This record gives sequence, structure tokens and C-alpha cells, in this order.
Amino acid sequence: MVPLRERMAEDLRIRNYSPRTVECYVSMMERFTSAFAKPPGQLGPAEIRAFQSSLVAKQVSWTLFNQAVCAIRFFYRVTLPRNFQVEHIPFAKVKRALPIVLSVDEVRRLLGVVTNIKHRAILSLIYATGARLNEATHLRVRDIDGARMMVHIRHGKGGKPRMVPMSTALRELLREYWHAEHPREYLFPGVVQDHPLHESSVQKACERARLLARLEKRASVHSLRHSYATHLLELGVDLRTIQRLLGHSSLTTTAIYTHVTGRLLDAANKAVDLLAIPS
Repeated sequence: MVPLRERMAEDLRIRNYSPRTVECYVSMMERFTSAFAKPPGQLGPAEIRAFQSSLVAKQVSWTLFNQAVCAIRFFYRVTLPRNFQVEHIPFAKVKRALPIVLSVDEVRRLLGVVTNIKHRAILSLIYATGARLNEATHLRVRDIDGARMMVHIRHGKGGKPRMVPMSTALRELLREYWHAEHPREYLFPGVVQDHPLHESSVQKACERARLLARLEKRASVHSLRHSYATHLLELGVDLRTIQRLLGHSSLTTTAIYTHVTGRLLDAANKAVDLLAIPS
């Protein structure tokens, strides 16, 4: 499948899919074709159904299951169009669990035990801006606008850039981090300076902090983003504003955090400034 693999990757990139999505979709198609040891042109609805059944039998997550559906649909609709109805390949109905949210005190305890300045800076930034982990690791030094108190997230989900307000506490922490580490290109570089910090490093740092802080909740890095959204809502920021700050395409996604509240603030900046980073 080498030529088709490259063609599928190119088809995805032309349509501005993220590098991670390109990698996941191509990998999933390879997994599908290898299950039958046949080229994809010889596979059809029967094999697709069998593959889906095998995923269910293996008890993979429904997120992974639907990722497989998206990959197969794209391949047979764009890269190698077939005469069967690609749209009829079923998705799984996913039950959305409520996000794990930390209280302000729990966030303080979590961040307060992180001694590595780089890890503390990136975890604090995720909480104080609501950035996704991938967005945070790919920030460049130039994306931090201290004068305007803004963070420019250029590579948001779906390729959508956005600007988010930065609190004074976060700005001072990032300045402290910059003076200590002097990052040049990526704000949070990995072992190799011209590569971003690996996401697993941040995830491991968060888990170590959770254990040191003795938090009972099974919080993850993404819980900091959930906590940011929830705390903004509790401060009175409306859902539409939070939707824009989080980079959500649909208000329905944002609405999972709470019931609609009638309290509003004049601007998100005022609320974000209250999300102080522990000293």
C-alpha cells in the first residue's frame, strides 16, 4: 500500500488536516488492510464490517473505533473512490462522560509541587489559558505577547488560530522560565532545541504532581483545560466567550461544563487575571 499510503497522506495534507490526524488516519488504514492481507482495492463493505466487529471484540475505545471509521470513509471517498455508499459505514454512539475538574485549591496544590521550571510553566500555561496539550507544546517564543497580555495559539485544532488572554501571574512565571532556560524557537523545547517538548513528558510530570499533591481525582493534563473553562464559567464568563477561548467549533461541546448561567463579566481578560498561578 506504499503508493496509496503516500497518496492518502497527500490528500489529507491538501485538505489541511493536522499532522497528527494524517498520521492516525494512514496508520488506521494500514491496520485495516493488514487485517485481511489484501490491497485496499480488493476490500469492501463486508471486510469493513468485519474489521469493525473485530475492534468491538478487542474492546478498543469508541474514540479509536470512530477514528477508524473516519479514516476508512476518507480513503474510499477521496483517495480510492468506490461505488459502495461510504456514508453508510456506521459510527459508534459515544457516551460522553463529564470532565474531571479540579477546584482552584486543587490546581494550586498540583502546580505548587512541580519543581521543574519548564514543567511548571507549561502546566500553568495550560490551566491559565485553556490551551490543549498539543497547542501548548507547539507554542513559539514569539507567540507570547507580554505587552498586550495575549498568547497567540497558531495551530489550534482544525487549523484554527486564536488569541487568548494571559494573566499577570502567568506572564511573570513565563518571564522567570525564559530567564532560566532561554528557549530560542519553541517556547518549550525538547531535548533537541528545534523540536517541541514531547507530550508524554508533560503528562508524566502532571501525574507525578498529582501523586505528590495527593489528589484523589484521576486528573490529567486535560483536566487543567477543563478546570480553566469551569472556573471561568463560575466567575461569570458566558459560554460563547468560553467557546472562543477554548477553540471549540460547537457551543454544544462547551456546554458540557455546566448549565447556562446568566452572570456575565465585561471581558474575559478580567476573569482570566483572577486565575492566579501559585507562587
